[in-house]
Order: sequence, then structure tokens, then C-alpha cells
Amino acid sequence: MDKLHLLPPYPMFAPPEDFPASEESPEGCVPVEWADKPGGMITVDANVVYQSLSGENQHLQIITPLDMFPFPGAEKKKYPLIVYVPGSAWHRQVVWMALPRMIELAQRGYVAAIVEYRPTDIGAEFPAQREDAKAAVRYMRGNAEKYNIDPDRIAIWGDSSGGHTSVSVAVTAPELVKCAIDWFGPTDISMMNYYPTAMDHHGADSPEGFLLGGKNVLENAELAQQVNPINYISEEKPVPPILIMHGDKDMLVPFNQSVRLYNKLKECKKDVRFYKLKGGGHGSGGFNSDEALNLVLGFLAEKL
Repeated sequence: MDKLHLLPPYPMFAPPEDFPASEESPEGCVPVEWADKPGGMITVDANVVYQSLSGENQHLQIITPLDMFPFPGAEKKKYPLIVYVPGSAWHRQVVWMALPRMIELAQRGYVAAIVEYRPTDIGAEFPAQREDAKAAVRYMRGNAEKYNIDPDRIAIWGDSSGGHTSVSVAVTAPELVKCAIDWFGPTDISMMNYYPTAMDHHGADSPEGFLLGGKNVLENAELAQQVNPINYISEEKPVPPILIMHGDKDMLVPFNQSVRLYNKLKECKKDVRFYKLKGGGHGSGGFNSDEALNLVLGFLAEKL
């Protein structure tokens, strides 16, 4: 009798750890062992509208781990969520630049949502970007079941103006997120020209001036301080854990901007971690390395 007839009938529904491994190994077939490494399948929901303001739709790019073969009776997986805000000097973002990094996070078991905020190009001055990011988090919370999200494990992460936005959300709406990650974001825009920088930050037509509605930063000190997330931090107010990373040779956002945020968080006895990337520029010089990602992943694993 053919040996195949002695085998049990298939399909076999079982969790991956109980599924039998094939014992076949034909000559010339080379076995390798990296199946436990990250690299799972993902799915992307592109251009999801989370709100419509200022005459435009604002979108999310949602990347989700894909469970190809859920077996009957299996409990539906719930994943932590990373809400990512790409930087753009508060102008219109190129959100797809964040896609490779967010795909890698999804392959490691996170849902990732890339946020498009209203740009200053259409007259959306502060706090539009902060409030848009809050709306995006609330949208994802409201659709937690659809995207297999654990609503108790949400982080917000951004770079440059997206870092500023992420910290601004964390310090004004700490109930929305469990932790925040700030990569080289500005804080006190009134002080940016007093440290080494390759661009103007105080003129009415500077990125910071646009954020104030086309106003000179130094001539509108009170308005400029409303933009500063440091002013929303106090010892008695809760702030979720924050990870800061900034390059010491950043030509666009002076390293001192993160120093100011870190010192205020430490002074107010908050949970903060600060990495100074030696030789790092404005997103260059190691920010896309495995080492940088591993620091983020370690922080997320600890705080979520």
C-alpha cells in the first residue's frame, strides 16, 4: 500500500508551534535556520480618511501584520499600535518616506499608522498638526477591532516636526498614548537661531514663522511659547514615558532643542530616555540603522 494512504487526512488546523515540520530533505537542498527572525507578511490600507478639515481630507497609511491561516477557535490576535508622524517642517508631508520603517515594525508584530497632518502651506497654523495627530490616534482607537489593535498599547513616534507633534500630543493628552518617541524634534522655536544651524528659524517665512501663521517668531514671543511642548510639562501633570534621539551634528534642528526637553522632563521627575547620536545629522548618520531601530524596539517592548 502507498505510504501516503497511511497518513491522516488533511487539512490540519493547528497553531504554528504545533504544525508538523517536514522531514523531507532531498539531495542538494540546503537547510537554513532563520524562520524565527522578523519578516512576517503584512497588509497595507492606503489613504484611509480619518478626518476632513480645511477643505481637504487627512489620511492614514495603515500597515498591519497579516495572519494568513488563523485556525478555528484561535483567539484573535491584538497588536500594539505605533502612530507615526513624518516630519516636513510642518509643510506638506511625503508620508511614503516612512513606509519602509513602518513595514519593518509591522513585520515585527506592530500595527503602524502613518499620519498626514494639515500643512502650513494651506494656512493650517499651530495647533492644527497637534490636534490632527490626536484625531488620528482617536480614529485608530475607534477602529481597534477592525485593525486588530490593543487599545491599551499605543505609542506615538515622529521625526523633526513630527517629533514636535508627537511630544505635543504626549504632554497635552497623556491618556491617548502609553509612550512617545521623539527623533530630533524642535521644542523652543524662539531659541533655534542661537545655536548652530544652517537655516533661519525666526523669520516670518521660516518653517517656524509659517507655523505661527506667517509671523516673525521673536516678535510673537507669547504665540511662540504656545508651540513649545516644554511649557505643558509640570511635576504634577502626568506625562507618558518619552524616548528622545538627536544627532549632535544636526544642521536643521539644533541638538540643544532636545536638551531643553530632556532637562525639563528630568526636572519634573518624568520617565525619559535620551540618546545622543554622535556624528548624526538631521535623520542621517545612523537613524536608519539596525542599532537605532533596536533602541526603539527595546523601549517599546518595555513601555507598551
